Amino acid sequence: MIKKTLCFSNPAYLSLRNGQLVVKIPEIQNSSGVPDELKEESVVTRPIEDIGVLIIDNKQITVTSGVLEALLANNCAVITCDARSMPVGLLLPLDGNSTQNERFRDQISASLPLKKQLWQQTIQYKIANQAAVLADCTDAETRCMKVWANEVKSGDPHNVEAKAAAYYWKNMFCEIPDFIRDRDGTPPNNILNYGYAILRAVVARALVASGLLPTLGIHHHNRYNAYCLADDIMEPYRPYVDRLVVEIGARYGYDSNLSKEIKMQLLSVPTIEVRMGGKRSPLMIAVSQTTASLYKCFSGELRKISYPEM
Repeated sequence: MIKKTLCFSNPAYLSLRNGQLVVKIPEIQNSSGVPDELKEESVVTRPIEDIGVLIIDNKQITVTSGVLEALLANNCAVITCDARSMPVGLLLPLDGNSTQNERFRDQISASLPLKKQLWQQTIQYKIANQAAVLADCTDAETRCMKVWANEVKSGDPHNVEAKAAAYYWKNMFCEIPDFIRDRDGTPPNNILNYGYAILRAVVARALVASGLLPTLGIHHHNRYNAYCLADDIMEPYRPYVDRLVVEIGARYGYDSNLSKEIKMQLLSVPTIEVRMGGKRSPLMIAVSQTTASLYKCFSGELRKISYPEM
């Protein structure tokens, strides 16, 4: 079952009752002029087990410890945002799989040649998917990117990923003068950042469910990054977010402020339809299949990660 992504951008009180997330609006609940019947009708409930990602995007949101415990027990990723509505924190469960200890050991003992081969596969899929997005959204030539995807060697020693990225971003938003992909750059960088944060949470959640440590990457190894493996595995999925951002730009334009409408569109990231192994499924389900196959690579059952193809 596809899990829901919930985002709270207004003041709210989140509590737990009978396995349900209970949402109350303080402005209504504390008003003496509102009838009790209306106050009761304003209370919204959602089954905890149906929630996959929960985003807290307002400083006046109260969350009880019971809610956090129930969310984590059901392997939900909780994202917190700053004053600019940009995600700054990610909360994940510590115990996400019944054979976690064994899986940690397999992940930690994975050989360097295996990790280099897995990174090669990851970048090949990323570049191929980037080429597909360019072909769908722009008039740019993509044959060079398909060639580069086939040129990626084990571990990508020649950094083909960077060459492909430079060409990709140069052509992806060519209608925006001098656009550069930079976390703190001009729009639509802010929209991309928000979409990637949701994607990162989905991937990290799936890694935990597969009994893997999101911190120990196959390529990324920044000592200050707690989600190196999530950043590795999300690479081939990034183009799906990029295509969604192009669609958002065509509909709403690119603005320095993330409107409610834009954020609502970005919340659909987990439900984007992807194709993997000839079958179509929501992105969240595909990511779970990817992380499950990754563990099988660590355990020696497989030699190839399952990634989507655009």
